[in-house]
Amino acid sequence: MNDLKLTFYGGARSVTGANFMLESKKMKILIDCGLQQGKNFCEDGNCLDFAYDPQTVDFLLVTHAHADHIGRIPKLARDGFGGTIYSTEETRKISEIMLKDSLRFVLKEALEAKREAIYRKEDIKKALSLWKTVPYRQDFNLGKGFRAFFKDAGHILGSAIIEISYNSRKVAFSGDLGNSPAPLLNDAEFTTDADYLIMESVYGDRNHEDISLRKEKLKNIILKTIKKKGVLLIPSFSLSRTQIMLFELNNMIENGEIPSLPVFLDSPLAIKITRLYKEMQNNFKRAVKEQISSGDKIFDFPRLKFTESSGESKAINNVKPPKIIIAGSGMSHGGRIIHHEKRYLSEPQNAILFVGYQSPGSLGRIIQDGAGEVMIENQKIKIRAERETISGYSGHKGSDELLEFVEKAGESNQLKKVYVVMGEPRSAMFLVQKIRDNFGLEALSPKEGESFFLD
Repeated sequence: MNDLKLTFYGGARSVTGANFMLESKKMKILIDCGLQQGKNFCEDGNCLDFAYDPQTVDFLLVTHAHADHIGRIPKLARDGFGGTIYSTEETRKISEIMLKDSLRFVLKEALEAKREAIYRKEDIKKALSLWKTVPYRQDFNLGKGFRAFFKDAGHILGSAIIEISYNSRKVAFSGDLGNSPAPLLNDAEFTTDADYLIMESVYGDRNHEDISLRKEKLKNIILKTIKKKGVLLIPSFSLSRTQIMLFELNNMIENGEIPSLPVFLDSPLAIKITRLYKEMQNNFKRAVKEQISSGDKIFDFPRLKFTESSGESKAINNVKPPKIIIAGSGMSHGGRIIHHEKRYLSEPQNAILFVGYQSPGSLGRIIQDGAGEVMIENQKIKIRAERETISGYSGHKGSDELLEFVEKAGESNQLKKVYVVMGEPRSAMFLVQKIRDNFGLEALSPKEGESFFLD
């Protein structure tokens, strides 16, 4: 029965670049096709040819709409893929926004590196023409013995755990698993009867601070910035983290926990995503839906301003502090946050708050790790602003929660092997060892390009 093969073409011993293939002799299914990211939004490695022929791939199943999971889909289409793409409806809609927005980074970095861009506008259009949607918890037939099923991963709106069944075997791809309980979304579901599990490990070697403390910590950072009459910069991922920040600020202001102050959402992409969140609330947690039903506009509160145009963005400088600026990109790869960092990081009354993962080599990670000065757009900036991190707002499960997910997956005694991916090598290997020690399961951290036959 070893006619089922699993290959790790990306995301092995790396946080980014998810790209896995499950295949039989008659069918090839990709799971995710993401960008490799680090210092740049689109690293040079993304320009290489795929290690497989895209024309031979039948399906692409997408776990969620972050760039490290969808960022090379237009390149896949450009290079000949003509199969069908499946995801949840939310993931497709968000992916369309994300891919169209990221094109400017792809083109800019290609121009600077004097190389061909990995895709262009027409490639995004082709990819979207191949894209179909399936809701959570609805089994669908891929043909030739394969069936698929999406469960709620609780990571971002529309994120899915993908379970693929073939000839009495089930292979589960965790995607990125949400840090439950989350402020907006339902808890991540569990997979309970898989034979093989492909498991993320972004925080495989560490836990987050107590979730119950995250809102209090955010409140205290804001109050401290207000007292110092400073500016609080929040480099925030346009997708999910921004909406969580707006939701928390809305509740704190409405409840009188912090005074009303100017809050700027200075990211055209985040503004588009936030509007989509307003439209697609079916998969919000029950308490949030009840809050909305009561008349609360959870992404809107006094003195919140969406600054879409560059003129509106520049005008933020004219507003006296204290004030809060939420801007992308989340790792300071580019976007408007770098202009605010240039202006405000050198002043000690200000603060920069990290609420999401910072990839090694990214400007955000360099600042977070304590650099005394950084280069931003060829200008040397001394950092005197306070640096704050709240890991409780991470969109990923911590180590203990990841182990709980594996434990649940193994309760049926069907689980034969766990492949640990989507983590830095140290994080992945730590989780591998914990899985072996705690549950006696076979676990490993595959190398990029490595293949395995699934009995």
